[in-house]
Amino acid sequence: MARTMRDRLFGKYAMEATVTVAEQVTPTMRRIRLETDQPVAFPYTPGQHIRIQLMDPLSMAGILRPSETLRTYTIWDLDPGRRAIELRVHLYEGDGIGLNWARTVRPGDRATFWWPQGDFFTREAGYHVFIGEETASAAFGPMIRALDAAAEVYGVLEGETPEHDLPMPGARRLRRVHRHGAPAASSQVLLGAVAELDLPGNTGAAYVAGEARTCRMVRDFLVRERNWPRTSIKVKPFWTPDKRGLH
Repeated sequence: MARTMRDRLFGKYAMEATVTVAEQVTPTMRRIRLETDQPVAFPYTPGQHIRIQLMDPLSMAGILRPSETLRTYTIWDLDPGRRAIELRVHLYEGDGIGLNWARTVRPGDRATFWWPQGDFFTREAGYHVFIGEETASAAFGPMIRALDAAAEVYGVLEGETPEHDLPMPGARRLRRVHRHGAPAASSQVLLGAVAELDLPGNTGAAYVAGEARTCRMVRDFLVRERNWPRTSIKVKPFWTPDKRGLH
């Protein structure tokens, strides 16, 4: 009965996969590859995410704590054959179920995920600005790769140190800055770098992601100091201290 109910609720949206790769790519970033049992048939726009089931939603624990059943991960790459998905998962400090899964998952583990969600992707614009820290880079990578080779790209990517920088193929004109122990929350390092950006006016599209309070600070700076329309700035908060399951 429970399985039938689960299929009715989730079946047409869910896919099954096997973890085939789980390895570090930076000191705080893991590459996780999911190979699917069947080709992915759903539409996908770079920047969207999947939701991985980490607890049975129809179990007693899942019913009592529904927010603890799923966690969200941005798709880094969809295999051309549409039978494999790659993730880049930032292992920031904490002990939530999503972090524990990302730290401990191993090749051979099975995963159920829901496909795909989110509206954090590029739009038509004269130029594009990407601003965020390590958690944002996992979304910015596929978004930038999907742009036309002639697209103008600006922005700032913040990391703890250079060894924490996630390689960003095609990331033209993106400045790298580093905290070196300063807080990632309400980051003055990132905000200061944004203030130094030399942008061609305010007619582009901006994508701001990462820690929630930093995102708000950056958005407000662009609106108040650079006269950007709010509608031209897409904000995606991925985390904030002491709050789980933000996205």
